[in-house]
Amino acid sequence: MQSEHTFKQYDAELEAVRSKVLQMGGLVEEQIANAVDALMEADIALASKVIDRDHAVNALEVAIDEACTTIIARRQPTAGDLRMIMMMVKTITDLERIGDEATKIARVAHKIYETDRLYSPRFNEIKTMTAQVREMLRMALDAFARLDVTHTVEVARQDMQVDDNFRAVTRQLITFMLEDPRTISMSLEVMFVAKALERMGDHAKNIAEYVVYMVKGKDVRHVTVQEMEKETLQ
Repeated sequence: MQSEHTFKQYDAELEAVRSKVLQMGGLVEEQIANAVDALMEADIALASKVIDRDHAVNALEVAIDEACTTIIARRQPTAGDLRMIMMMVKTITDLERIGDEATKIARVAHKIYETDRLYSPRFNEIKTMTAQVREMLRMALDAFARLDVTHTVEVARQDMQVDDNFRAVTRQLITFMLEDPRTISMSLEVMFVAKALERMGDHAKNIAEYVVYMVKGKDVRHVTVQEMEKETLQ
């Protein structure tokens, strides 16, 4: 009976940490949405809210990390449970970095709208990249919640599209700057936002790869999309 109780308590501890990770993921996704909305709508108050809430993302990372360390010290997990804990530790690191990128975008919004600018920024491509990145993060977190690798390859494919869009945005902005040097300052701000979104996509892809490692025991961090797909189907 004591052994059964211990196992149930252990499972409850793991599940509590998993729930915290998903809570952190939800907060980070909200940070992305709010940061980009602040940028699109010239909403300085919303940008300030994103910047202020970054500490909540950081606090969750610290709390989850401490909980994982405690479980390792007390329970000495092995095999699948150890992979699960290591996956969660890696996942929260990527989530925290996505949160940092969202904060950077909010700071750009502050910088753009708190000073008088001759030219207004163009954000059509940024909207597309944002939608892609948010979808990638949702799929990665859903894969984490379900421990299901079905859509992890799609996350990797979308990351390639985000990279392509970033390169397209960069080329377009360089053209603007060459044609009219007066657009340089604004173009650099937009490029900074696009790079932040591209990095978010990389982190979402990392999370999907951790799920594959957890479920399949295969490290797919440095393989092609085709090789990743082969591993998930085995």
